[in-house]
Amino acid sequence: MKTKIGLITTFVLLNFATIGQEKRVLSLEECIEIAVKNNLNVKRSELNLQTAEVNVEQSKASRYPSLNASGNYGFNWGRGIDPTTNQFIDQRINFNSVGASTTLAVIQGMQITNGIKQDKLSLEASRKDLEKAENDISLNTASFYLNVIFNKELAENAKFQLESSKQQLERTSKLVESGALPLANKLQLESQVATNEVNLINAQNNLDLALLSLKQALLLPPGQIVDVEVPNVPIDQAEIESSSIAELYNEALANMPEIQSAELRVQSADVGVDVAKGGLYPTITLSGSMDTRYSDAAQQFDPVSGEFSTIPLSTQYDNNLSRGLSANLRIPIFNGFNTRSNIQRSKISLQQAEISKKEQENTLYQTIETSYRNAVAAAKTFTASQKQVASLEETLRAVENQYNNGAANFTDYQVASNNLFQARTDLSRAKYDFIFKQKVLEFYQGKSLTF
Repeated sequence: MKTKIGLITTFVLLNFATIGQEKRVLSLEECIEIAVKNNLNVKRSELNLQTAEVNVEQSKASRYPSLNASGNYGFNWGRGIDPTTNQFIDQRINFNSVGASTTLAVIQGMQITNGIKQDKLSLEASRKDLEKAENDISLNTASFYLNVIFNKELAENAKFQLESSKQQLERTSKLVESGALPLANKLQLESQVATNEVNLINAQNNLDLALLSLKQALLLPPGQIVDVEVPNVPIDQAEIESSSIAELYNEALANMPEIQSAELRVQSADVGVDVAKGGLYPTITLSGSMDTRYSDAAQQFDPVSGEFSTIPLSTQYDNNLSRGLSANLRIPIFNGFNTRSNIQRSKISLQQAEISKKEQENTLYQTIETSYRNAVAAAKTFTASQKQVASLEETLRAVENQYNNGAANFTDYQVASNNLFQARTDLSRAKYDFIFKQKVLEFYQGKSLTF
């Protein structure tokens, strides 16, 4: 009794928890927008892009002179040197100093300019990487979305099959009551209805799981109830058959961000070689400095009082002020082959970038070819499934008439009914399989994922 009360209480609480929650019906575009906004890989790519932007700003700032200020304050005890007079003294002194220095790179083997160019190319590559991450999540979301629609259609097929069985049971019951058919026919149809009810329950459960997978892919909160719009998707087989793999590949080369990113990485690595070579050339920098100091050991004689007193802070700062300006030339002769090693490493990085680009192109071609072959096969499968469903519908119609007239047994009817149900399931699967593969090809052509 307690168990039953607990179950009832839980059921009531769950019902109250769902009261007021509105079902959110989403289109494919909305699903993609939500997925891109919430996906962690996309967020990671956005952070990489921000890092690349910071690197560009840092490279640009290298053109400007550096400016640093310094200062100190302290005490000395015992014998030491007065920092203002450089004389030996044997007393406690209080001292401080302030200064500023600046350095400007005038000639640096074009390393700063090339560094800025390299970081800009890396920034553009990071933007393309972000687009690639968004594309991946968009295709993944479209797959989940179409899977929901596919399971919706399977649930409708199961519901239609159940209704057909119920109608046939109703007709058979009347014939059994009139004595035209034996009672066994009615019992067999009741079993068939029960089987169809199980099929509908399973189809609805699969639909719920498909919706759950979509919601998880969108990273929506657990309490959010979602559903999807079922668009009228046109089936255009002629467009697939009129295309060629070479045409699709060339269009994908121009549109896919992963190819553009790989090309930008090659350009960035090529500029990186120039940056490394800049270390072979002389550099010229300009430096400037200014500093002053104060010490309470610095004394001056006051002729009025006839006593010595500490020179004021402002006077010492004025008297001790020093300035410096220099031009510095650095000619690299031998530095442990560091520059040569940097050049070799940058050339290796360039070769690696070129290999990565070639890999991306090969992967894209294989993806295009596979997607094209799959789309063509899916189109043929869809056409064959349409013919199969049309044929089995006529078969079931004929068997039903024979069964109602007593010319066919229940096994014949059951086989015809199940064959049609399976054929309709296969047709739905072929339909959405073709739609997805068609959308993939359109996506590689630069078209948006929409219905």
